[in-house]
Amino acid sequence: MENALLVGLSRQVVLERQMDVVANNLANISTTGFKAERSMFQEFLNTGAHEDNFARPDRRISFVQDRATFHDLSTGPLEQTKNPLDVAIDGQGFLVVQTPQGERFTRDGSLKINAQGQLVNGSGFPVLGTGGPIVIQPTDKEVSISPDGRVSVLEGTSIIDSLRGKLRVVSFDRPQSLIKEGGNLFAPTSDQGTPDIKSVLRQGYVEKSNVNSVLEMTRMIEVTRTYTQISAMLQQQSELRKSAIEKLGEVPA
Repeated sequence: MENALLVGLSRQVVLERQMDVVANNLANISTTGFKAERSMFQEFLNTGAHEDNFARPDRRISFVQDRATFHDLSTGPLEQTKNPLDVAIDGQGFLVVQTPQGERFTRDGSLKINAQGQLVNGSGFPVLGTGGPIVIQPTDKEVSISPDGRVSVLEGTSIIDSLRGKLRVVSFDRPQSLIKEGGNLFAPTSDQGTPDIKSVLRQGYVEKSNVNSVLEMTRMIEVTRTYTQISAMLQQQSELRKSAIEKLGEVPA
């Protein structure tokens, strides 16, 4: 294949993967605490097909390569829900949840109480405190979550707060090393996180997705148009090659 076709094909492959990233961002525009993904590109240099009898050295060919994706960890807008079990993190911290695969981290603070009285996230995984899962008793009422994560209740007919635990909030020196999983969760690598004492918890609020719908729609249109333009260019190259072969066939032997 000619170099022009290979370069065009490399760009189309990258555009297809970029479209997957944009589509996933748009699909999660209403997901609480969702963090958008961004694509990284780089130039991949390679020499073209060559022979030793070329008059000059081959020029290096620039292909397109999608190097990786990275997390956009900017804070999404906070929305007041007035639900006492909702909590938004004002800062760079993450809540810790216990899954069958181990501890995972999330910015989704839309919490609930399961049948066993445990504080859980939207997927039903226990949200961990500094001493393990936080359990609310059947007679507890008026759950309160302080800015530093302490969960207290009024127990029975008591008018004095009873402490049920303190939410674990952790931060990471290298947050880009976190691996995004399904269910709005992040898995750790070598960095297990350290206690975050700077982040503030806001009860009765949730952090919305940080996806900018207008920006993502613009990117989707741009990717679609670019893909179409490259397809037209490749078609022109194919027709040009076909015309050249036909003309060469008409040359007398």
